[in-house]
Amino acid sequence: MSSTSSALPIKPLAGAQLIGAGLLLAAANFIAVLDTTIANVSVSTISGALGASSSQGTYVITSYAVAEAITVPLTGWLANRFGAVRVFITSMIMFGVFSALCGLANSLGLLIAFRILQGLAGGPLIPLSQTLLLRVFPKEKAPTAVGLWAMTTLIAPIAGPILGGVLCDQYSWPYIFYINVPVALLCGYLGWKMFKPYESKLVKLPIDKVGLALMIVWVAALQLMLDQGKEKDWFASTEIVTLALVAIVGFLAFMIWELTERNPVVDLRVFRHRGFSASVITICLAFGAFFGATVLTPLWLQGYMGYTATHSGQTTALSGILAVITAPFVAKLSTKVDPRKLVCLGVMWLGAVTLLRSFNSTDMTTFQIGWPLLLQGIGLPLFFVPLTGLALSSVNLSETASAAGLMSFCRTMSGAIATSLVNTSWENKAIYYHAELAGLVDKNGDASSALVQSGFSADQARVSIEQTLQSQSIMLSTNHIFTVAAFSFLLAATAVWFAPKPKRVADTSAAH
Repeated sequence: MSSTSSALPIKPLAGAQLIGAGLLLAAANFIAVLDTTIANVSVSTISGALGASSSQGTYVITSYAVAEAITVPLTGWLANRFGAVRVFITSMIMFGVFSALCGLANSLGLLIAFRILQGLAGGPLIPLSQTLLLRVFPKEKAPTAVGLWAMTTLIAPIAGPILGGVLCDQYSWPYIFYINVPVALLCGYLGWKMFKPYESKLVKLPIDKVGLALMIVWVAALQLMLDQGKEKDWFASTEIVTLALVAIVGFLAFMIWELTERNPVVDLRVFRHRGFSASVITICLAFGAFFGATVLTPLWLQGYMGYTATHSGQTTALSGILAVITAPFVAKLSTKVDPRKLVCLGVMWLGAVTLLRSFNSTDMTTFQIGWPLLLQGIGLPLFFVPLTGLALSSVNLSETASAAGLMSFCRTMSGAIATSLVNTSWENKAIYYHAELAGLVDKNGDASSALVQSGFSADQARVSIEQTLQSQSIMLSTNHIFTVAAFSFLLAATAVWFAPKPKRVADTSAAH
């Protein structure tokens, strides 16, 4: 979590006020995390309503993730410059306003624009909600408060697909954004009244404008290249080549500038710690694989398995049930056991379950699809909780806030990049498998003859065979993506062992 200056002396809250403050901050964190997954099961619905393809619809997910990633490293500077409470309340209100505008958008372009603004507003909410939580609660009650905050972080991604599915099916897609509005505005109003006395002292620190501009340029160019590459035939397109060059040159310039700047927007020097570097590589490989598979699942279920958004959301959310149950035990265990062992075990578990999912078929029942997702939840806390501690224990205490912000940025970016890559690979592999199967299916016309004899017209028989062919092609492509994801998990499990055994237990309150 990005650091802020020390708070002014103030009498601590007590009783019902303290409970109210905890619930308010947990609610703020909840809606910010919720919006990373609430649109996952709604992509098909949104795309259809706005006249776009499913691949274009995934921009709704990636645009929010990238925008949120950009503002996370800025949270510390914003809080020092304008005050943690002011930044938190402003972000909360703007999050509500942009959520409403997302719901009112009548084109995909407008929706993506408002999702970017929503992500920029939502970025500071996650770290600052925990900052204020630790500031408001007495030290002896802080662990309970952080536990409540952490539970919302785990529950929100579970609730996202379910809530998104129900709202899409029972009402319409704009309601997945409208639902944020009353929560955000109420939290903003009550938060200002409650937390105003806890405002931090202002410190006028210089902002690394060049570093920020370079980061926005290379991140935006990279994401645009990944999102539009498939539609524009990748490097056969001058636009894609230009975006690739801008991303590469921008990234190199960003690295050189940040490593030489006195007050960098992102402190890349923390990568000199081998433990931190290994942890970041691990989280990028593992979270990218996890998030990519998570985005793909509802697209497959709704597009080709006949699931409604609600049914798809309920199935996808199974992965969070055991995660919530096992998280408290893993948190205790991570202070006693070498975190590298726990991370390796968790990531290997996720890889094994994902590999199991690569043997899916088109005639699977909900139970057959759902039970691997349920088991997957066991590995999530084993992966996330100790890896955060491992990363932050590998850096100097004074670098904890910078390391936490950078780790969050890398994690979020890996999820956004994985979403784009998975979407492109899924469709390309489906085309490849379709071409392969087309040369093998019904060579002698036996299937067509059987369908015609059973009452189908010749055209109906051809359509029926084509639908079966497309369904099987998509299934093979889906299994291929799960296999690649499982391999990514294996690499992540290997990467964590490049980190030395930590010599201290990190204060993970800086993590978000």
